[in-house]
Amino acid sequence: MAINRYKLKSLSKTNKKARRVEKLLLDLDSLIGTILLGNNLVNILASSIATILAIRILGEGSIIYISILLTFIILIFAETAPKTFAARNPEKIALPASLIIKLCTKIFKPFVWIIAILSKSFIKLLGFDNQDNNKIGFNELKMIVNDTKSITDPNYREMLLNVINLENVKVEDIMIPKAKLISIDINKKEDILKKISHSKTTRILVFDEASSNIIGVLHLRSVANLYAKNKFDINDLLSIIDKPYFIPEGTSVSQQLTHFQAKKERLGLVVNEYGEIKGLITLENVLEEIIGKFTFSPNNINPDFIKQKDGSYLVNPKVSIREINKILGTNLKIGKTKTLNGLIIDTIQNIPKRDISLKIDNLLIEIIQIKDQTIKLVKLTKLN
Repeated sequence: MAINRYKLKSLSKTNKKARRVEKLLLDLDSLIGTILLGNNLVNILASSIATILAIRILGEGSIIYISILLTFIILIFAETAPKTFAARNPEKIALPASLIIKLCTKIFKPFVWIIAILSKSFIKLLGFDNQDNNKIGFNELKMIVNDTKSITDPNYREMLLNVINLENVKVEDIMIPKAKLISIDINKKEDILKKISHSKTTRILVFDEASSNIIGVLHLRSVANLYAKNKFDINDLLSIIDKPYFIPEGTSVSQQLTHFQAKKERLGLVVNEYGEIKGLITLENVLEEIIGKFTFSPNNINPDFIKQKDGSYLVNPKVSIREINKILGTNLKIGKTKTLNGLIIDTIQNIPKRDISLKIDNLLIEIIQIKDQTIKLVKLTKLN
């Protein structure tokens, strides 16, 4: 029972005894029934023989002393010592013992079957479930990865945990919000040139007349190639626009990674149930969720987080709560609101005024700047 199932699976590829143990473990009812039948049979038989010998040799008065002595012998030499050794060295015991246990399983099969039926009926009568509930879930898998600290590199371990957690992360959690994206009207050439020259992002949303009528995404690398070829008319610009690929809000990142691979896409627009665009997600966003940030801004500074001398941060309120948790090491809950701005408004249930402070968990939030009824700058201080 103590043998490592993963190690056993690895051994079974080259070891016949390991394959035999693996087959025995596939039918736990039969295996446990056989072991317990043999164990109890031997213990009861030993007790009966000891009692008969004690009466014949030492008389009836010796039964109590023989019982105590036999209990001591069985506990030390038949239970505690061998089972402790076997638990610490499961492969050394399980592999050779599997031949004997397999033989016993065949001999005792009719008895074990009857015992199993009666046991299951009794358990069902008590109102308990007979199903195996020892399946490994996400939390157990995380614990297994965390338990490999002595043999795995911290970076690799972190990546494994991120991969396991992908199912719990939604596309809206890691997307670039629409508020952070630049949009251009394909019909306004002057406006296009101006916005492209001032863009801090590599991808720009392109719409036709109405901002809700998105016709695609423009990559600045493609624009640079047009400049290099001295081609920059509307037709050339239209030819390099990537057609929009829409992703429903609520899609898990693990599922979206599969979709990216199947559809040969690298980016998509996240839309809500009304078809409104909420943001943009790229393959790079997904990869960064797994391996961490591999791109950097000048001087390796995140422009949305400016650290102060006192340890606090001046933060753009449009940042996501997940990003705050990662950078500040906080544990803010992520619900319907995904951004700091949304969290503040949801907490105070009002459009805040300047110089308002609030505390959420161990984070002090101070509103520094408000303009046009919109929060522009926030100061975050992590409290001990």
